[in-house]
Formats: sequence, structure tokens, C-alpha cells
Amino acid sequence: MKIGFHGAARTVTGSKYLLTYGSYRLLVDCGLFQGAFETHQRNWRPLPFRAEEVDDVLFTHAHIDHTGYFPRLAKDGFSGRALASPPTKGLLGVLLPDSGGLQEEEARYANKRGFSRHQPALPLYTEADARTSLRLLARVEFDTPTELHPGLTVTLRRAGHILGAAFVEVRYKDRHGARRTLVFSGDLGRRGVPILVDPEPLQEASWIVCESTYGNRLHDRTDVKEQLRAELTEAFGRGGVVLIPAFAVGRTQELLYHLFELFRDGRLPVVPVFVDSPMANSVVDLYCRYRSEHDVEMRELEEAAGSPLVTPYFTACRAREESKRLNDLKGPAVIVSASGMATGGRILHHLFHRLGQPGTTVLFVGYQAEGTLGRALVSGDREVRVLGEPISVRATIRQMESLSAHADADELMAWLATAPAAPLGVFLTHGEPAAQETLAERIRKELGWTVRIPEQDEVAEV
Repeated sequence: MKIGFHGAARTVTGSKYLLTYGSYRLLVDCGLFQGAFETHQRNWRPLPFRAEEVDDVLFTHAHIDHTGYFPRLAKDGFSGRALASPPTKGLLGVLLPDSGGLQEEEARYANKRGFSRHQPALPLYTEADARTSLRLLARVEFDTPTELHPGLTVTLRRAGHILGAAFVEVRYKDRHGARRTLVFSGDLGRRGVPILVDPEPLQEASWIVCESTYGNRLHDRTDVKEQLRAELTEAFGRGGVVLIPAFAVGRTQELLYHLFELFRDGRLPVVPVFVDSPMANSVVDLYCRYRSEHDVEMRELEEAAGSPLVTPYFTACRAREESKRLNDLKGPAVIVSASGMATGGRILHHLFHRLGQPGTTVLFVGYQAEGTLGRALVSGDREVRVLGEPISVRATIRQMESLSAHADADELMAWLATAPAAPLGVFLTHGEPAAQETLAERIRKELGWTVRIPEQDEVAEV
């Protein structure tokens, strides 16, 4: 078995891991590179393998940095199976066409502004390409070993993080005939967060490919709901609108859950809350549908009074006209809109209109990758470019990383320590270099395991 690291190597996006087992090729995740312009341009570089030579693709979860290149792979000749848990399959039906639409929108904008290095600018793929690629999707059930090739099976285990997220066990025989299990963490979630069941422990692992997004950081242990209450109470005192950039999948739903409880319990004054993201609103529907993924508390709430994600407290904005009307909204009020790092989506229009207003509060509720507008704002930049225009920042910028859906360094270590025996080695991916180096040293020191940090397009034998 060989594994090629063709994304998420010393960076936090673009996850692509190509397994070669004899003549069989399995691509685990097929993500877009996201972030600054140069990072984004990596999506246009030719892959070091041919799309038509890949037999199957297996997704750990639906986030675009793990799935968003797939329509391009299909467009370039992939025609095999695209395997995912049932909730992930449902989410991809929403996320991939939306991503294709954004690709087209970015190309139109680049042509209008003359930003493209090539004329005319073209989308990496279109919404129609994405919808065509969805025909290749097939379900894989959790906790069910599935043979993909003679001698090779995969099993999905729940990873928390977002609806349908899995870590993957790939079982095979190595060149000496020994049974091995290669585990891909995907993006590992946290324990004790609302809505979803906790990540499962490792059952066995000869090799582990582990994410390291928060490998050098710990989440604030302050109660998330109390921290949100305090931030919003302070923001409402400024009298303006609170903008919350939030990922449409996972973060928005958890945020709504906390807001529901704060409003219901009288711990926060009830103000208008607008969910201005067609995708997020569609994802709310999917979260309500897949009740098998819910934890005990979520199920109890649903049985008592219906879903806490769909209540009179929240107004879903689906049409563009509804979004535009929010430009005239007076505070105090809350607008939750994608994307979470302010790299695209309707949140950019709200930031364009409101960053220059002193009463505005922008509350980031998760990790902000290097090179993103979100990172620039939380780093204190007082002038930024939004939709191509320079904007002076007069709004108050706040950040709550404790709402992150990613396990922090201690939580990653605790999950690794559930392995029943020491693996032959660990590969750290999906993290910035400083985070990876710090986590690697902890693993070596505290667990005594061998750790490698692969480079882009490195190939290793396992």
C-alpha cells in the first residue's frame, strides 16, 4: 500500500490522499484549496495522477476543503464510485452545486474587474458540472465493513465535527501478508458539544493520518453558551447589528442551538436573528432529517417541542431580495451568514456595508486560516479589501474559538490515546506548519510514537 499526500500537506485545506494497492486506486477526500489567492490558484495545477485512473473516491465528510474538487475530478474523467455516509451524501447534494455556482460567480467577477491572469477567466467547474458529478455518489453505512477491492475493506466511524462526518478505517494486507489498518481522522470533532454524538474511539490502527488544525492551541474552556451570551450582551449594548460569519454546515446549526436555549431561558434578550444563507437553511433541513446522528439531549428537545433549529426566533433568508433588505436593518439584531472565514458568500456583502459602522460587531466563531479576510480582521487590520474595494474597519471585531467544531490539541491527543496499541506511525496533515510541529513533538514525547509531517505530493509506503 502506498499513500500519496496530494493536499492538506503543511496546510489546512485541499485534502486529497491517493491510496495505491496493487492496481487499485482509492482517493480519500477530494478537497479544494481555500484561502489567499496563491493558495486558491493551486486548484488549477495539474494533479500528479490522472482522474480516470482513480477507481473510487471516499469522503470523510462534506466540507468543501475535503470534497470541493470532486466535480473537477469527474469533469476530467473520473467515473467510479464516490462513497460517503448517508448524511454526507445528502449534504453534498447542497454543497457541491453551490460551490459550482460560486466558481462561476468568481469567474464573472474576475472578468468584470479585470483581475484574472487569463482572459476570459473560467470557473474551475460549473454548477451543472457539480450536479453531474452527484450521479456518482453512493452510500456507505457507518460501522459496516465494505469491501471496495479484493483484500481491501473500509469502515466509517463517527467523528463528530459535522453531520455525517467520519473517520475511516482502511483494512488491507501489506507486502508481507500482515493485516494492517490505515486510519484517516478526517476532521475530528469535539466531545460534549450539542446536536451530534461524540467522536468514537479508535478500535485499531497500524497507521494514522491525523488532522492537526489546532495542534498548537487549546480551546477556551469557558462555557460556550455563557461566552456567547456575554459577547452578544456587550454587542447589543452598542446598538448595532451583529454579523456572525459562520460555516453553513455545522457551525450555523450549533450557533442556532445555543441561541435557542439562551432565548428560551431568558438569559439573552430576544432580538431578530436572520440566517442569511440558502445553503445553511438547506443544511438545517438535513440536520432535522438525520435524527440517528443526534445526541440524547437533541433527541429529547425534538421529542418535547420540535427541532430547536427551526423556531420563531429565527428567520431564514433564502431569496437574494430578502438578503438585500437586511442592508436597512437596524440593531440590535443578529445576521448569521456564510462563509465562516469571510472568503465568499453573502457575508461579504454584509461586511461591505457594515464594517465601516462603529456600532457594528463582527463576531467570528471559529478558526480563521492564514490569508483569509477573517484572519486579517481578527488580527486587527484597520483597512481591508471586501469585494475588491478598500474598506476602513470601524466595527468591533471579536472572536470565539471555543465554538470551533475541530478538536483542539488536548482533544486530538486524547483521541489518539484511545488506540488499543501503538501504531507503526502517524502522519500529520491538515494544519499549518507551526501547529503540526507542536503536535508532532507532543505525540513523540507523551505517547512515544513515530510521527511524520509529509510534504505536498510525497508518497509513503504503509
